[in-house]
Amino acid sequence: MWPESSEKKQPLRTGLTTGTCATACCLAGAHLLLGNIHKTSASVTLPKPKGASKHVDLELKLVEHRGPTTAYAETIKDAGDDPDATHGATIWVTVSLVSELGIKFCAGAGVGTITRSGLLLEVGQAAINPVPRQMMSEHLTHLAQLYQYTGGFKVTIGVVNGAEIAKKTMNGRLGIVDGLSILGTSGIVRPFSCSAWIASIHQGLDVAVANNYAHVAAATGNASEAFIGEYYALDDMQLIEMGDFAGAVLKHLKKSPVKRLTICGGFGKISKLADGHLDLHSGKSSINLPKLAYTAQRLGADNDLVTAIKACNTSLEALGLCQQQDIDLAAAVCQDALTFALTTVPNSVQLEIFAVNRQGELLGRAAGVAS
Repeated sequence: MWPESSEKKQPLRTGLTTGTCATACCLAGAHLLLGNIHKTSASVTLPKPKGASKHVDLELKLVEHRGPTTAYAETIKDAGDDPDATHGATIWVTVSLVSELGIKFCAGAGVGTITRSGLLLEVGQAAINPVPRQMMSEHLTHLAQLYQYTGGFKVTIGVVNGAEIAKKTMNGRLGIVDGLSILGTSGIVRPFSCSAWIASIHQGLDVAVANNYAHVAAATGNASEAFIGEYYALDDMQLIEMGDFAGAVLKHLKKSPVKRLTICGGFGKISKLADGHLDLHSGKSSINLPKLAYTAQRLGADNDLVTAIKACNTSLEALGLCQQQDIDLAAAVCQDALTFALTTVPNSVQLEIFAVNRQGELLGRAAGVAS
């Protein structure tokens, strides 16, 4: 799980995706083969869903011939200020001229292979996502026209130590084996972007559904994931690293419905869900101690306890006060979280909410069915 980051006052530096890095290497290799031009940098045109084209220049670490019809190029990925596992990794590409028309993409050492259905690519294909494939294809097609080349290309992409780096990602859980994915939708890495994590949540749900799993569990952190995985003896493919993005899980069920969803999290996170928040990050939502006090009062807490809860510093402190008086605040909070979450998921989904403490021990649970 990613740690919650402290907010920085200064602007954060953007970076470049592995797809942009691979495209730069493709360009350099093709220029060397077709025009005998040795590039020390490459200008990549980024995908443009709207507006004018944007170009970025990447410095190349090495460009050289690897035979009469093959060239090799490599660059160092700069992810900017994003805590990206591939920051500083060496991305390399070999480009070969072939007689067969078109462009064939292959996984080199350190780039994974798709082994499970539910992703954007077919099983058995190299884990080079559609947008990077499109970027490289467009740049190579342009160079072929520029140099009046009428043959095809074979493009092999690799990442130095990619198999080791991949262990820090969710690739294994998604069924991408032996390496990393070549990623990117905009070509740019935006620091601490929610989009990358949300995309991985959606992919995890899609893969679970495509592989016929009826039960999926989404967890807010390591302790909650370890608990729920052991509690139900779940496979890795059934576990979703939800983090703070409860809404990303619940809303995606409309596209990838599962029969049964379990959400498991720390008590504080679950109390935020009970308060109607779908983003559980501390910068987006806060613990509502007055509501916890009201919930305790509903369960029979006296005025002294209600006042004490309102004065607490944390949700766990409030929970501890309730436990001393045998008031099951955790179960009530789980029930409130369930009631709210059921308004978001499609009908007939069986939904469970579990709350655990920081040691991964069960505090409370609730279950119900959307109707």
